[in-house]
Amino acid sequence: MANIDRPAGLKPVRYLNGAPWNGKARMYYCRSDYATALFIGDTVKSGGSADTLGKYATIEASGAGGNIRGVVIGFSDQPYVAFDADNLYRKYKPASTAMYCLVVDDPDVIFEIQEDNADNDIDADMVGLNTDVVATAGNTGSGISGYELDSSGTGTGTAQCRILGLVDREDNALGTHAKWEVLINEHELKSVTGV
Repeated sequence: MANIDRPAGLKPVRYLNGAPWNGKARMYYCRSDYATALFIGDTVKSGGSADTLGKYATIEASGAGGNIRGVVIGFSDQPYVAFDADNLYRKYKPASTAMYCLVVDDPDVIFEIQEDNADNDIDADMVGLNTDVVATAGNTGSGISGYELDSSGTGTGTAQCRILGLVDREDNALGTHAKWEVLINEHELKSVTGV
């Protein structure tokens, strides 16, 4: 059976020590002068500032290449809750809109991500290698990220993610649109490069 083409960015699944992901995340802030939309599953990096109270560090999309602070899992107009009571259907952060973003920033979280199959498929011999994410616009209707794993950029050099293995699920197999488990390799809170 062929894999379903359903990019969804990075989804937290468990910790490196084998424990299931417990939902822990940290609140960050995205300023109104940041003219890029953010979606659930997008990778983000530090923005070099904070909200007006100085309590919540700013973030912006990290895109392909370079360090990653974490992965967005929710949005709110308030820093105290991960939802907006005035808009329970808020699914993404529109461009040029101030908003608080809930981010999984623990460097030991393992994520699931679909490969992009741009030039080739990732195969079993590529497990343990590194590669970047491909930053693709998300879906404003669903709020889900379009980010995928770069299948043509795998290697032993510096890259954003370490490929840990194929997601072990009945509806997933080696080949086009396979889902992979990865660890963020170029994490802002650790320094690990190369294989």
